[in-house]
Amino acid sequence: MTKAPALLPEGLRDRLPAQAEAASRVTRALVDAMRAHGYGRVSPPLAEFRETLGGDDDRTARDLLRFTDPVSQRTLALRPDITRQVGRIATSLLKSAPRPLRLCYAGQVVKLRANQLRPAREMLQVGAELIGSDSVAAAREIVTVAIDALEAAGIGPVTIDFTLPDVVDLLAGGPLPVAASVESLRDALDAKDAGALVRLGAEAWLPLLRATGPFDQALADLRAFDAAGVLAARIDALEAIAAPARGRASLTLDPTERHGFAYQSWFGFQIFVPGQGDAIGRGGGYAIPVGETEEEPAVGFSLYPDPLIDEGLGSENGAERRIFLPLGHDPAIAASLRADGWQTVAALSGGDEAARLGCGFVLGPDGPVEA
Repeated sequence: MTKAPALLPEGLRDRLPAQAEAASRVTRALVDAMRAHGYGRVSPPLAEFRETLGGDDDRTARDLLRFTDPVSQRTLALRPDITRQVGRIATSLLKSAPRPLRLCYAGQVVKLRANQLRPAREMLQVGAELIGSDSVAAAREIVTVAIDALEAAGIGPVTIDFTLPDVVDLLAGGPLPVAASVESLRDALDAKDAGALVRLGAEAWLPLLRATGPFDQALADLRAFDAAGVLAARIDALEAIAAPARGRASLTLDPTERHGFAYQSWFGFQIFVPGQGDAIGRGGGYAIPVGETEEEPAVGFSLYPDPLIDEGLGSENGAERRIFLPLGHDPAIAASLRADGWQTVAALSGGDEAARLGCGFVLGPDGPVEA
């Protein structure tokens, strides 16, 4: 028997009414919470020139889903991430806007390849960027906005895992130099491989492996490890950034975590929800290229709520506010019901039935009646 051809490419899917409406509700809740903090919404295009989405980074460029524009004959790409687009907007169309500049966004992104933890290649990305500062105050705000948005969308309880993306460079270039390559050192630390550290002649780095876990204890272990005080400012900053999140999220620390932090500068964080194997959000400090020689500091975060929406986040019982309008109903009454938040479903023939059309109510002579 011949196998039927797939209707959609692998990793892409249709979202049916209940799921699409749930996604819309979740997106609205997240964006409204960001806007409440003064973040203006922007909406970049789905596709751009390859060089603006991939820049000069070969790894990023390889991950782009590319095609040729029949108009310009230049290579275009579907966006795999909206953060870079927001940076482009900030440094071009909004380059004269006062700083710090607060922007938020929501839209679909498309990956060239999926991974085992997240097999979807198309996903919803919602986030906020504070551009013009990567100070402790800016970092505290972005973490606070992230938590407010999560709570507004009904996402929780969450764990926020902090990291220090530049910790290896600071130590290897200062009190703890290693003969091996820094990249090998990063790999060993990221894998929590004590044996590999010993083989690299980096025994002095072993205590750093213990500075991982519940935030307060891990931070204390990191202070004890930092005998030379090279990380003192970073440690104090993390403590200040985490303060507003105490009591609202579980806090952990993994100072050498690298997954998803290729572009973060001095601090980063991941957001985890119980039952989800991959993080549902990431953020931190980074730099936006401005021209060939300059950069602009920024902090921000991105959320990927699709797996939670698939599990029911944002869903509602549509029948509770869905009313069937029989043949000959009064259009004025139907309009007033819609103004009150009802979904009206009008009969097109005598054979239409409320239950079959998903309606929990029928418009009777005196108003809505349970179906």
